[in-house]
Amino acid sequence: MMQTKQKQKFKMPTSFTTIIILTAIVAVLTFLIPAGQYEYVDGMPVSGTYQVVESNPQGLWDILHAPVAGFKGAIDIVLFVLVLGGCLGVLFETKAIDAGLSKVVAKLKGREKILIPIVMSICSIGGTTYGMAEETIAFYPILIPVLLAAGYDVVTGVMVVFLGAGVGIIGGITNPFSVGIGSNLAGISLGDGIIARVILYLASLVFAIFFVMHYAEKVRKDPTKSIVYDIREITNAPFQKNLGEDVPEFTKKRKQALTIFGLMFVLMIIAIIPWGSKFDIHIFENLHAAIMNIPVLGSILGHTVPLGDWFFTEMTMLFLIGAVLIGRIYGFREKKIVELFIYGAKDILSVALILGVAKGLSIIMTDGLIIDTILHQGEILLSNIKGVIFPAIAYILYIPMSLLIPSSSGLQTATIPILAPLGDFLNVGREFIVMACQAGSETMNFISPTQAVLIGALTLANIPYERWLKHILPFFFGTILITCVVLTLGCAFL
Repeated sequence: MMQTKQKQKFKMPTSFTTIIILTAIVAVLTFLIPAGQYEYVDGMPVSGTYQVVESNPQGLWDILHAPVAGFKGAIDIVLFVLVLGGCLGVLFETKAIDAGLSKVVAKLKGREKILIPIVMSICSIGGTTYGMAEETIAFYPILIPVLLAAGYDVVTGVMVVFLGAGVGIIGGITNPFSVGIGSNLAGISLGDGIIARVILYLASLVFAIFFVMHYAEKVRKDPTKSIVYDIREITNAPFQKNLGEDVPEFTKKRKQALTIFGLMFVLMIIAIIPWGSKFDIHIFENLHAAIMNIPVLGSILGHTVPLGDWFFTEMTMLFLIGAVLIGRIYGFREKKIVELFIYGAKDILSVALILGVAKGLSIIMTDGLIIDTILHQGEILLSNIKGVIFPAIAYILYIPMSLLIPSSSGLQTATIPILAPLGDFLNVGREFIVMACQAGSETMNFISPTQAVLIGALTLANIPYERWLKHILPFFFGTILITCVVLTLGCAFL
């Protein structure tokens, strides 16, 4: 008897495969697209200066060489990502975040309605500062049992954590994996556009809290309104346990570790805002000069950089020191800190690797002398478009593009070198293109069937994907509307 072969389901290729395929396609295009160049002033192409030049097509050797050269060009970002991953590895071992959240949940037991906006805000802070995503999986067993006991459902619990972290990423104020990488590629400071990002973050968070609380109250008043009411025995089963099981205690050491981590981000935010050049505030420059002029002390401190002028090198140093401080305060020995640091860096290695691979794509376009030709065609197409709506258009384009390249870091690296200069022709700040990219990538994650964190959360709570999709679509489109409005108004007035 002949055995019939089972038809394999189609699976989207990984970001690595997609970018390598795109690199090869772009290399072929260097044989077909005319080469050209603009004149540049301060890193920006000057409109009207484009001219055709001799072509420089990229062959097989160039395709293979591009990712390696990409690592060289992105080494400061790659190193920062690895060090941040190492710092997170040390922090996660302390379970300080889990314990802190558990403490909040326990304190608010009996006031679960207030718990929803508080926990969503906490998760959003994690998303907006360091792109917290996979780490949220540990929060569901802590939060959902409390919400179930209060009369809500598992969908409420998933939304509180997943949407909370998600809107934080959309309005990423200092998220190094999106706005940090994008700003570096766009040639701007991480502090550029920070006011617009804060506005987007707060607007998205308020909308998310309203959306979740509206649904939660509806379910509490009438349990049959739950989208999983008919399968509640299945969805509730994994969470029918005592809240105290496997919940870490919020000890003094964990509180100290979490405090240090929080202070690191506060310092980073202060240090990356260009106070002098953007706001004409020179207090940090003057303080730095005064300290450096103190005899002996200035020499001991060395060649420090004033707050306001920090970038990836200084931020890398900050998180390296932070990893050691957190480890020592928690009581880890030197060997343990090193092991956790390496494990954390290894856990985030895929992000660092994709940065180099994606950077290779822009290297092929640049060396093949077609990137300015593409910009020139974009300049022609955009000639009749008002600049203020360009970031919103870019944001909408980024939403489906993120399915092709699911990694936000890879998406930034592959596209910002083209879209950011396009904004220059329309007098649009590059920070708004970076915002459009980070927001577009995360917006798609709310409904993407290939998004690992979403599917992991739905699987954990036994929520069918099709029910989630139908339920979350109003939020998805509402987020698009809010982001487009903020991008447009921000471009017009900020």
